[in-house]
Amino acid sequence: MGVTTFTQEFVTPVSPARMFKALVVDSHILVPRLVPESVKSIEFVEGDGGAGSITQTNFSGDSDCEYLKYKINAVDKEKLECRYTLIEGGVLGDQLESIVYEMKFEESGDGGCICKTRSEYHTKGEFEIKEESIREGKEKAMGVYKLVEAYLLANPDEEL
Repeated sequence: MGVTTFTQEFVTPVSPARMFKALVVDSHILVPRLVPESVKSIEFVEGDGGAGSITQTNFSGDSDCEYLKYKINAVDKEKLECRYTLIEGGVLGDQLESIVYEMKFEESGDGGCICKTRSEYHTKGEFEIKEESIREGKEKAMGVYKLVEAYLLANPDEEL
């Protein structure tokens, strides 16, 4: 088994606490509302959203995959960090064991934040993953981040 790591950052004018709440704590509520054509639902299969919980994201019939299951490894609401692992479905197939994601939301100095993400691709056997092969997934994730950002900017007083 090998591990390949990729990092990514994006800057947003939304505060770190608000982005964390929207993308981590309340993503099961907000994401299906923002992209109903792609995401049917996000539900807790086990737990309530804390460490050890398992979520399942269910996609519409037009998607390449039916669902994804994630295990939440850690959620730190004070440090605005989370770590979770894709454990079943989608892109894992016969070449990937799991994908571990880390997200950190930090102050950018102007009221906004820097969102730092790290992805570890745990491969099966001698398979080596190339960045080109994960580009589509990274672009979809960035699209969701931008939709959440736009929603939060358009609704500054709304509690999720």
